[in-house]
Amino acid sequence: MSVFILDVTLNLMRLVRPDRNPKKTGTGYQNMSSRKVLWGLPLLAYLVFCFWYTNTEGELNPAEIERLIAQMRENGRDEAQLARLKVFMEADTGRQFLMLNNIDMNETPPEVEGAEPGESADQLMNRYMEHMYPELFKRASHPIYFGQAVFTAMDVSGIEGAESWDSAALFRYRSRRDMLEIVSNPAFGERHHFKIAALTKTVAYPLESTLYLSDPRLLLALILLCVVALIDIALFGRRRALGSE
Repeated sequence: MSVFILDVTLNLMRLVRPDRNPKKTGTGYQNMSSRKVLWGLPLLAYLVFCFWYTNTEGELNPAEIERLIAQMRENGRDEAQLARLKVFMEADTGRQFLMLNNIDMNETPPEVEGAEPGESADQLMNRYMEHMYPELFKRASHPIYFGQAVFTAMDVSGIEGAESWDSAALFRYRSRRDMLEIVSNPAFGERHHFKIAALTKTVAYPLESTLYLSDPRLLLALILLCVVALIDIALFGRRRALGSE
């Protein structure tokens, strides 16, 4: 992929360099070169973004799985949790996934080491997310939805105590590798107790999308296409209209 982007860059450089052939001069040729730059530079930026935003390393391999398991065992994870996470890693598809979180905040959180006395659940959660957000963003992972519950659960079956929730959130992860690198970091364990204290209960589970119309790659492509097309019409459409008069 990096070779492809380099090739596109070189081609764009050829487009913008001055042409020494005197026969290829004039407004028409200049307009053609300018339009290539107008469309080419956003295309290059889009390709770079997609390369960063998309998992290009494939599925987790056995060596990576063993390394992550060893790191989490060293951090104090119990064997039952490690066994479940190992199954999750071994089933890796290499695709992005979403983490759905149902959240019920603790109205009277306990005193927590490392926090000021009397901190609210939101303040404790912010302490936890201070670590999470930078780790998420640098791995092209991020929240895509937050919402407050407006009523109790409309339909509950086979689950006790699941009628009341405060909010829900969806987080996008570029890959299972990225998520496991975050949770295996010792700094994650140092702040995870803030999250536990902030919550009365929570349910979080991963989803692989079959329909995801808000994927930033799709949205960015549509936005760039519209913006560049409007600029093209404003600049070169007007010149063609003036030239035909």
